[in-house]
Amino acid sequence: MSYIRFRKHYLHTPYLILGSLEFGLLFMTFFMLQWLQSSLGMTGTQVVFNPVTALVFAAVLSCGTLAMGVYLAMVREGFAAMFFRTLVAFCFIGGIGLTIIYLLLPNADPGSSNLFYAVALATFIVVLLRQGFVQLVDSDQLARRVVIFGSGDIARQLMDEYETQKNALGIRIVGCIADTDTPKVEADHLLPTPSNWQLFNKENDITEIVIAPQERRRGEGNGLPMEQLMEAKLRGVEVTSALAFYERELKKAKLNLVQPSWILYSDGFKQSKSRNATKWLVDVSISLTLAIIMLPFMILTALAIFLETGTPILYSQERVGKNGKTFKIYKFRSMRQDAEKGGKAIWAAENDNRITRVGAFIRNTRLDELPQLWNVIKGEMSIVGPRPERPEFVSELNEKIPFYDTRHYVKPGLMGWAQLNYPYGASVEDARGKLEYDLYYSKNHSFLMDVLIMIQTVEVILLGKGVR
Repeated sequence: MSYIRFRKHYLHTPYLILGSLEFGLLFMTFFMLQWLQSSLGMTGTQVVFNPVTALVFAAVLSCGTLAMGVYLAMVREGFAAMFFRTLVAFCFIGGIGLTIIYLLLPNADPGSSNLFYAVALATFIVVLLRQGFVQLVDSDQLARRVVIFGSGDIARQLMDEYETQKNALGIRIVGCIADTDTPKVEADHLLPTPSNWQLFNKENDITEIVIAPQERRRGEGNGLPMEQLMEAKLRGVEVTSALAFYERELKKAKLNLVQPSWILYSDGFKQSKSRNATKWLVDVSISLTLAIIMLPFMILTALAIFLETGTPILYSQERVGKNGKTFKIYKFRSMRQDAEKGGKAIWAAENDNRITRVGAFIRNTRLDELPQLWNVIKGEMSIVGPRPERPEFVSELNEKIPFYDTRHYVKPGLMGWAQLNYPYGASVEDARGKLEYDLYYSKNHSFLMDVLIMIQTVEVILLGKGVR
C-alpha cells in the first residue's frame, strides 16, 4: 500500500519517505557544514552544530518545500520546475521565515555567512535527492498496478484524469475490463474479460481492482463478478469503488458518483465541539497576528486605491455562510465603482475590464482579501474552508448542482482546498468542479489538513494562481 490515512487525510507513502529523508538531511546540514569548514580550513567564523538551530532550519525549509508544491511539481513539470521551486522555497520563503524566527530566538542564529553556506549546501543535497527520487518513483516496478472493471463514462473520465496526472500518483492503470458491448474507453485501454481472475491478477501483478461500472444496476451483485472479486480481495488484492479511488488518489469527491448514502454512512462530515473550539481559537490567533503584520500593506493598498479611483476603499457583499446564514464580506475594492450597474450579480470573467490596475495587483497578491480577517475575528468565516458565495449564485447553483448545499455545513474560509486544486471558477460548470474538492474537504477536514492548506496557499499567492 503506497498511502496511509492520517486524520482522515490520505498521505502517499513515497512522499512521506522523501519528506522524512529531506528533513533528516536538512537537520544534519550544519553538522556537514561544520565538517566541510574544518576539512577545507576555512577562515572566519565557523559554524558550531546546535540541535535547536538545526531543528528550526529543517522545519522552516520543509515548510517552504510544501508551500511551493515541490513534490508534485518535480514529477509533473520536470527538473527545471523542481529546481526553481526549491530555490524559492529555500532562499525566499526559508530566508524570510528564518529571519523572523532568529529575531525571536537570537541564540539559534548561526550568522548570515553560515546561513548562506547552509542554504547553498542544503539546496545542492536536496536537489540531488529529489532527482534520484523521481527516477525511482517513475519506475513501473515501484508503482501499484491497478485494473478498472468498467468501460463506460465513469471509466473513461477516470482514465482521462489518470493520463493527465499519472506521474504524480505512484500508480499504473493497466487497463479497463469491458462491462458493456458499447465501451466509451479508448480501444488501446481495453482488456479482455479474464476467464480466470486469480491468474489474471498474478500474471499482471495487479494490486487493486477499481469498480467503475457502466450502469448502476439494482439487485444482488449489481452485475459484477462477485465471487471472483471476493476471492481476489481475500487473496490480498484491494477492491475499491470508483468514488473511493477518486477520493484517495485525486483528493476529490466525483460528483456524478456521489449518492446520499455516501454522506449518510460516511465516517466523515462529523462536527465536534472540541474541534470547533480549537479551530476558532486558531482562527482568531492567526487573524490577529496577520492583521498586525499586514497593517502597513493594508494602509498602502487603501492609499493606492484612493489615488487611482477614489472612494470607496472597501466594498461589502452578502455571502452565504455556515448553515445557510448570510453575512457581509469585506474586501478592498478592485473594480470600478460601476462594476455591477443595476445591482445585478455578474460572474467575474477572464481579463475582466471592470478590474482596475491597482485591483489587478491586489487580486494577484490576495491583498484584496485582507479585510476579511475581520470576518474571521467575528466568527463568520474561518481561515480555511470553502469560499463563501453570493446568495444570488447559491440559489442558481442549488437548482443546477446536486449536493451543492452540503458545502454550507462547514464555516467558509479565506482559503480553501478547491482554491488549491481548481482554477478560478466563474460559471456553473466551474462551481461543479470546485464542489468536488469542497465535498472532499467537508468530509475529511482536520487540523492537519488546514495546516497543509495554509502552507500550500503560499504557492498560490507567489505564483498568482487562480486569479481573475
